[in-house]
Amino acid sequence: SRVNALIEPSFVLVDFGCGRGQHAEDEAGVRRRLQCFKGRVATVIGLDVDSAGQTNPTIDEFRPLAPDQEWPIEDKSANLVLCDSVLEHLAAPELFFQQARRVLADRGYLCIRTTNVLSYVGIGSRLMPNHLHTALLSRLQKSRKEEDVFPTLYRCNTIRSIRRQMSAHGFRAAVYGHTSEPSYLRFSKLAYALGVLHQRFAPGAWGLTIFAFGQLAA
Repeated sequence: SRVNALIEPSFVLVDFGCGRGQHAEDEAGVRRRLQCFKGRVATVIGLDVDSAGQTNPTIDEFRPLAPDQEWPIEDKSANLVLCDSVLEHLAAPELFFQQARRVLADRGYLCIRTTNVLSYVGIGSRLMPNHLHTALLSRLQKSRKEEDVFPTLYRCNTIRSIRRQMSAHGFRAAVYGHTSEPSYLRFSKLAYALGVLHQRFAPGAWGLTIFAFGQLAA
């Protein structure tokens, strides 16, 4: 919703880590519409190291991304960079912030949603080996497909670390924790009830998700 409030018809939007566009399969129409920017901005450019991004129906153009290399996008040519549930997978998050700053025009936006490593989901994920994540997520999220599960590294997944990177790369930013309905815990009534208590009373620093919105100076 916040990204939708920022976009304009003239925007070039970069979807970093666009994937195959699994959100286009969401059963909830309102979520599908909110997460699809194609047709509502001038161009959506998808970047991903996985060639499956070529099949993403929510982008206008796919550009393959080489790991730990400069993005194949011209300087100051984009208006908004979206990084949705990708930051937790990056081995070199500082490079991500450097490249976002490079490709964004003056007053351009960087919008991030990522898992908070200090949350119970983040802690549990770090304690469990990556090769077991697929089996666990298939139990917790019935609609999650194997091809949509990737290794997590959590190199920049606290509110403090994201604020530090945003500031260091010239972004005026709002970074905060958020906890939504504990859908991960639906497998147990007791676990779900504990999740609801966490949602109501846990400090923002322990929120399940971190949202970060930054804008470059003019």
